[in-house]
Amino acid sequence: MIRSPRRSLRADTGGLALIEFAFTLPVIVTLLLFGLETANYVIAAMRVHQIAAVSADNAARVRDSINEADVNEVLTGGKIVGESMDFAARGRIVLSDVLPNGQTGTNAGQTILWQRCAGALQIPESVPRYGVQGKGATDGTLPFMGAATRTVAASTNSAMVFAEVTYRYKPVVSEAIYGTPIMRSEASFTVRERTAETLGVGPSGTIGRTCGRYDL
Repeated sequence: MIRSPRRSLRADTGGLALIEFAFTLPVIVTLLLFGLETANYVIAAMRVHQIAAVSADNAARVRDSINEADVNEVLTGGKIVGESMDFAARGRIVLSDVLPNGQTGTNAGQTILWQRCAGALQIPESVPRYGVQGKGATDGTLPFMGAATRTVAASTNSAMVFAEVTYRYKPVVSEAIYGTPIMRSEASFTVRERTAETLGVGPSGTIGRTCGRYDL
């Protein structure tokens, strides 16, 4: 019996799996790429938080006294944590040493004794958000550090290190998925076992990373 060409074509399913795969492959690839970018975004956000916490904690741990070399090491450590996401070029760390200003009445508050920065990200979001070095020294213009919903202040007879970290996200797949948003994190730690908060020069006249510098 001779089968009609139409009937033979209908019965031939040899290439069906290949056709189905060809149709589903773009969807699978899209989902995989989206998942990869999402994972990278989450890891980047976690690392920004980690850089803020590690930088503030390490600066607060320096004992007895602190100098420019100590702060440079802390800032370098923060950039090393973010090395895999090109943090030095795309990020910014701001470290502020904050303590009570010693004033009374309406002039009582906090003051930023010293402030140092590192990272090449130079945008409005990366500048110190709550004030620069010297703010609040003689007045009450700096009652606390941090956003209004998460304020923090150094307690009497103590100091704290406050870190602000900003980072422009670097996509691993494409900017079309999440773009290049600005990530930000803040952290603070109370200074431990340090009796002098004035920032010393350091060995061999170490040059400090003042916040006017934007080199890597």
